[in-house]
Amino acid sequence: MALIPTLPRKLHGASIWALYVVGLLPAVWYFYQGATGGLGVNPVKTFEHLLGIWALRFLIATLAVTPLRDFAGINWLRYRRALGLLAFYYVALHFSVWLILDRGLDFSSIAGDIVKRPYITIGMVCLVSLVPLALTSNSWSIRRLGQRWSKLHQLIYPVALGGALHYLLAIKSLTAGPFIHIALIALLLLYRPLRKPFLAWKRGKPLAAQQRASSR
Repeated sequence: MALIPTLPRKLHGASIWALYVVGLLPAVWYFYQGATGGLGVNPVKTFEHLLGIWALRFLIATLAVTPLRDFAGINWLRYRRALGLLAFYYVALHFSVWLILDRGLDFSSIAGDIVKRPYITIGMVCLVSLVPLALTSNSWSIRRLGQRWSKLHQLIYPVALGGALHYLLAIKSLTAGPFIHIALIALLLLYRPLRKPFLAWKRGKPLAAQQRASSR
């Protein structure tokens, strides 16, 4: 039995659009805060940092959809595409703020940073890897690519790991915030190879109960 009541089918589409609107509100709020002097002495860096954190949060939410269904019966599969796209939007915004506001479109300096600074290199690899996922996050691509679509979208796992590493190297310290994000990503990635054995064990529980009942 699901822990959360099922949403009526007629509200599915509206709820997905509502998720996009609500999901983008933090970016709008932080932009307003930066424009009005509410992000401290270094608003560009703070804005850039906050966007990156929200990108990680949406990556975590995307990865959590399947475990939530497996463990708690909460079926939010219809929202996984929107969560993944929100993660991409925040990564793109994070990169755009760094590219335009932080580095001032100084492409020679930008290229040097990508090559010389490992956390920026990792961040760029994650961004590039997310592009094909975002471009194929639609029903037409699923039909067109078939099984290749699932294999392609498994890139979300190394991207999440790379995002956590990028975050850790960028802040150069392991405080409570980064630790929580990194720990959640690690747990979700560790669950992936354990999912099949767990589901097999879960399916076997009712069968074992029936066998015990019939033997009495």
